[in-house]
Amino acid sequence: MYSLVINSGSSSIKFQIVDPNAGAADAPLVSGLVEQIGEPSGCVTVKHPDGKEVAQKPIPTHKVGLQEAFRILDSKGLGPTQLDITAVGHRVVHGGMVFSEPELIVDEVVEKIRELIPLAPLHNPANIDGIEVARELLPDIPHVAVFDTGFFRHLPPAAAVYAINAEVAGKNQIRRYGFHGTSHEFVSSQVPALLDRDPAHTRQIVLHLGNGASCSAVANGQPIDTSMGLTPLAGLVMGTRCGDIDPGIIFHLTRQGGMSIDEIDNLLNRQSGVKGLSGVNDFRQLRAMIEDENQDAWMAYNVYINQLRRYIGSYMIALGRVDAITFTAGVGENDRFVRRDALDNLEMYGIKISDERNAMPNDGPRIISTDDSAVKVLVVPTNEELAIAQKAAKVAARM
Repeated sequence: MYSLVINSGSSSIKFQIVDPNAGAADAPLVSGLVEQIGEPSGCVTVKHPDGKEVAQKPIPTHKVGLQEAFRILDSKGLGPTQLDITAVGHRVVHGGMVFSEPELIVDEVVEKIRELIPLAPLHNPANIDGIEVARELLPDIPHVAVFDTGFFRHLPPAAAVYAINAEVAGKNQIRRYGFHGTSHEFVSSQVPALLDRDPAHTRQIVLHLGNGASCSAVANGQPIDTSMGLTPLAGLVMGTRCGDIDPGIIFHLTRQGGMSIDEIDNLLNRQSGVKGLSGVNDFRQLRAMIEDENQDAWMAYNVYINQLRRYIGSYMIALGRVDAITFTAGVGENDRFVRRDALDNLEMYGIKISDERNAMPNDGPRIISTDDSAVKVLVVPTNEELAIAQKAAKVAARM
């Protein structure tokens, strides 16, 4: 039995066919990407057990893109109607205060997701496109929505509430929602077994460091704080997003810089962060620039690390006792310098990284702290697709 996992963006669709019972390190049966939807030229890439297929052609709509992907899979005997697919799991970015658990998708659920578009105008519309297309193409398979915000739905009020007028906040649904929840939940659930600890007595910090970046404090399986807020813009410095800034900067850019709201939105979401300071958002390029003694790259890296350490420190206080600090996602799993510098000179807090273990290649979950480190430091690859597949299969099994 398999689950089809769909992550639909505004101009792309990522998908995988996954065995929900597979291990975290197991490769999916099929993975694919539909790119440049709505542009003059498009591309569909499908990886399967026998190799890779690529089709380059105009893809005017999400429906055409998914149909083309399914056509390729059908030709290999791996189409969604040819395999024993029991559920289709859809990543949905924002569940607001409405959804805390995965939901079987019916028309009413789609409409509620649509009502949440003002909270995620860049993401939820694309997620809905993927849902509607997939439900049309695969009407006889249960479809399940899995929400990025779900893991953080029940944050303690002190962590979730912003200190603005309560009436205004309530009317406009303003609070800390948190994102990357599927990743934070998946990774934090792996840590206790790796440390041979009881999940109900494990306090940990999870650092999801990719082009988008977030961190969370998880006490005994439940999140008590997270860095992203009403939107994914808050928190850590990211590839193209600024993370936490003085909100007065927005007023200043409007009044003194003459910038429109849309221009500021683009600036803070797409032209800031590491890219805004150095010109690049890929950490491999950034590292090469640092080695060439590029001062802009060095500044971007230092700002990134400083903000990361600030959150680690605050979450250590929030948790009171920290058993583990875990790095995950593209940068967290692969950049040993970020891991080293994020936890540099913290021996007085019981944090000691082994240089030898930290330098090992990314080949699965591992402990990179020294044997005598009171706080264990780990690298745990995230697998959001597997997590979505498992959640979707569980909902479908209840039908």
